[in-house]
Amino acid sequence: MSHDLNEPTPDVPAVKNVRSRRKSVIEWVLVLIAAVLVSFTIRTYVMQTFLIPSPSMEPTLYSGNRILVDKLSVDFGTINVGDIVVFKAPPDVAKICSDPVVDLVKRVIGLPGDVLTTKGNTIYRNGHKLDQKWSIYPAIGVNTINNVTVPKGQYFMMGDNHANSCDSRLWGTVPRSDIIGKVFVKIWPVSEWHWY
Repeated sequence: MSHDLNEPTPDVPAVKNVRSRRKSVIEWVLVLIAAVLVSFTIRTYVMQTFLIPSPSMEPTLYSGNRILVDKLSVDFGTINVGDIVVFKAPPDVAKICSDPVVDLVKRVIGLPGDVLTTKGNTIYRNGHKLDQKWSIYPAIGVNTINNVTVPKGQYFMMGDNHANSCDSRLWGTVPRSDIIGKVFVKIWPVSEWHWY
């Protein structure tokens, strides 16, 4: 009995199955690696979520809220008075505020070159009353501002809960290089979803 040399042997389908499974596994591994790389790139350069750890930004943001921060708006845009930003905590925060937090969330109230002062519960920027179009707890508390000139390349930060915020009044201004990004949406809880 003769056999055609081109006739498939019974083992060929099993070999094809193994190759197909191996190819499928490799494809999934590549997809997972790509997803991790894309996620890492977005988190590092584009946007990131943060948890609000304290009441210093009430009534705008409350402890436990989650926010989404746009990093590109700092890298390629401008920082304005009224922007809510996330930044690396200055070294004195742990000592002055007894808070080991790594990142802080505050509102920009002073730009490079601005002169800031407080009288009573009013903040003055360059001699004019600061127009706070956002929600605040207005009482300044004991931490006042006395004719502070914001240095070049630095920003003055305050919490919207003025009397209960450890901020630039205590530990100074923040360099632009330490600003991580601008808050552009509150994402948690879902019932309080809000764009900024």
